[in-house]
Formats: sequence, C-alpha cells, structure tokens
Amino acid sequence: MKQMTFADAEYAGKRKQTRKELFLIEMDRVVPWKGLVALIAPHYPKGEGGRPAYPLMAMLRVHLMQNWFGYSDPAMEEALYETTILRQFAG
Repeated sequence: MKQMTFADAEYAGKRKQTRKELFLIEMDRVVPWKGLVALIAPHYPKGEGGRPAYPLMAMLRVHLMQNWFGYSDPAMEEALYETTILRQFAG
C-alpha cells in the first residue's frame, strides 16, 4: 500500500468536490479503459534500449486530461505537480 503524503492528507480533509473532480470521477466511470489500453498497447513503446517508458494507463489518462482541459505539455506537467486530483486521476 502506498503511504499517504501530506498533500493527500490535506486533500482528503476537504469537504466540497469541485466541478473538475466530479468530471474526472465521471470520466473514470464511463471511459472504456481496458478497451483503449488493448488498442494502444501493441503500438506503445516497451522502453527497450534507453529510458524506461511511463506506464501506458498513466500516459493515456494524462493525454486525455490534456485534451479535456486544454493544457499544453508544459502546462500539464505543472498542473500534475500542483493539483492533487489530477495526480490521483493519472495514477
């Protein structure tokens, strides 16, 4: 089991869910994750010869968040550092 960070503990104590959080909960429920991963997996780099590849599910979730919220690559990276719900959704 992964240990809870201070940021996660602070986030767990908040009372109201934001629209973004509700949207991500809904997307987690309705997106066919297994089907998408099965389609992408044969084409996804295996990380052979060089830097290891990020997990496919995490990259798929980050890519979708970029499209849903209109983030550029640098903005998405920054948002992942700053926003707990985005980190949790990405896994």
